[in-house]
Amino acid sequence: MSLGNSPEDERPFHDESPEPRISVGRALQQARIAAGLTVDEVSSATRVRIAIVHAIEADDFAPCGGDVYARGHLRTLARAVHLDPEPLIAQFDAEHGGRPAPTPAAPLFEAERIRPERRGPNWTAAMVAAIVVVIGFVGFTAFKGGDDGSDAKSQVADGTKPAVSKSAKPRPKKEKPAAPSGEPSDSAIAAAPQDKVTVQVSAPNGRSWISAKDHNGRMLFDGLLKKGESKTFQDSTKINLILGDAGAIQLYVNGKKIEDDFRPGAVERLTYTKGDPEAG
Repeated sequence: MSLGNSPEDERPFHDESPEPRISVGRALQQARIAAGLTVDEVSSATRVRIAIVHAIEADDFAPCGGDVYARGHLRTLARAVHLDPEPLIAQFDAEHGGRPAPTPAAPLFEAERIRPERRGPNWTAAMVAAIVVVIGFVGFTAFKGGDDGSDAKSQVADGTKPAVSKSAKPRPKKEKPAAPSGEPSDSAIAAAPQDKVTVQVSAPNGRSWISAKDHNGRMLFDGLLKKGESKTFQDSTKINLILGDAGAIQLYVNGKKIEDDFRPGAVERLTYTKGDPEAG
């Protein structure tokens, strides 16, 4: 009879403890560092105060003022650092008691029932009026034509030539000017005034977050430029740009294309002034 160890004692030991999951604030901080952005730049891009950004990255959501505001800040910050916000929102809900119940929609439906119904236009009366006008115009035209024919015949019988009305000549129609478009065209950019700086930012290769300010530091645009969209900025002195993904951006400065090989995902800070385009 063997007195050695049992087979169960010889089984290899496995540490089945799960790896700790990264926190919401830590995930945002790592994504910001990977995007090459500072806390000040993220705060300027999202308009979330610097103190709140620091607190969220430290997993302190008390300065947000409630779970609803915290979710909104998480969604805004995640998009600014190129991170999918939905997993972060789900993790936040799991750690803070879940998503709040939606507001019942019954009062809204009751308000809709109280509103008076709008009556549509009376198309039958409009059609009858239009028919009457057309019939009257046709009758007047026929009567007018009959009088003109009798006068012409009487003039021929008398040996005189019928007079030709000068008003019978057709008047040339004036073409309506084309409605101005919202965004300046390429020809408008090429004809940019010399006393100003004009910058057109396009995203033909993908989307990118951009920020544009004038020479006084006033914010002209701060947000996400989707693929295929373009924005045009103009100032009397200079335009300051921050490109979140410079590789997806094409620039035209004072009507000239900027031939810069920006790397995909690179953050670029540029300044353009009047005259020939030159990055500041």
